[in-house]
Amino acid sequence: MTQPLAWDDFRLVKAIADARSLGGAAEALTVNNSTVFRRLNTLEDQLGVRIFERARTGYMLTSAGEEMVALATRMSESIIEFERRIAGQDVRPSGELRVTTTDTMFSDLIAPAFCAFREKFPEILLDFIIDNRPLNLSRRDADVAIRAAVDPPETLVGRRVGSIAWSAYASKALIAQHKLDPKDPAGFLTSGIPWIGMSYPMHSMTPTKWLEDNIPPENFVAKVSAVSAVEDAIVAGIGAGILPCFMGAKRPALVKLPLTPKADSSLWILTHPDLKKAARVRAFLDFFGHELTRQRRLLEGEEG
Repeated sequence: MTQPLAWDDFRLVKAIADARSLGGAAEALTVNNSTVFRRLNTLEDQLGVRIFERARTGYMLTSAGEEMVALATRMSESIIEFERRIAGQDVRPSGELRVTTTDTMFSDLIAPAFCAFREKFPEILLDFIIDNRPLNLSRRDADVAIRAAVDPPETLVGRRVGSIAWSAYASKALIAQHKLDPKDPAGFLTSGIPWIGMSYPMHSMTPTKWLEDNIPPENFVAKVSAVSAVEDAIVAGIGAGILPCFMGAKRPALVKLPLTPKADSSLWILTHPDLKKAARVRAFLDFFGHELTRQRRLLEGEEG
């Protein structure tokens, strides 16, 4: 081997191993396919061993490649840990802060207070990652998470804002069309009343189980994969459906029905312990912790 290995060599091998293809690795590393192909060939020539076996199913690691990936993983974790510790030493509330939350929480709970936060902390740039999947804060996929959870990961710290209540809702137009009494829940559970179902990835949620247990299968006229789409469908009069109360209560076109699905999750605002003392993280946690707590009655279904 004529020259020492660089960190980029390990990143390259790990990216190919994760994607099992040159194209996937190129996308992850934001380079083109030919660059990945050339760099891999150069690295294998430099080492004098094959790092990958080329197969129809993709690029498979050799024993040498497995050693490189294991070392790359440890190196990556050490770098991320170092970055977290350094970020946690910030003393001035400035710089970029990556916040992950869902689309519904952003639009209904966070966006209304954004301008006030910006006015108070003009030097903090909030980078919102709108994703319904839980991102890994330990790997710094984000710095702060505002999430619904039964129990947050033990590796994170933060505060519980309150329970998230759900309720059934229907549009005024649908109620009038089917001559229903919004105070009589039984009428909405009878045959012929259209409902909106929830599909993957919401199929395992407790409120979804309520739909399966209480609504006749033939009553489902559509299924959607996002809470925001459920809201759109209810507002459009496609059918009745269930929503978090913090959403439904803000929609004048919707009527809250006396049907309350069981919900066992709470709203949490979380960060990694290494970041909790960073000034920009503290500023965000304190500000939005207060703002979200002010809306606890709305979250828990006691308003609207």
